[in-house]
Amino acid sequence: MAGEVGKASKPQLRGLLKSQIKRNIIVIASITAVIAVAQKVFINDQRKKVYAEFYKNYDIEKAFHQIRNKGLFDSCEPDN
Repeated sequence: MAGEVGKASKPQLRGLLKSQIKRNIIVIASITAVIAVAQKVFINDQRKKVYAEFYKNYDIEKAFHQIRNKGLFDSCEPDN
């Protein structure tokens, strides 16, 4: 019967906190790196693309005249 039952391993009594902290830092650092790359690829690059597309067709003079004709500027009178 002695061969059928496995022997229990000894508990780690010294350096347990140090080894857990080391493992946790490695895991958190890798997860943080993956999240940072994912945010750059999926959020920041898409946002830059949308801004570039908007300003490619944006006419500042047309926008100025629209805002001025609505009467939102105090320093400029509307054309009306």
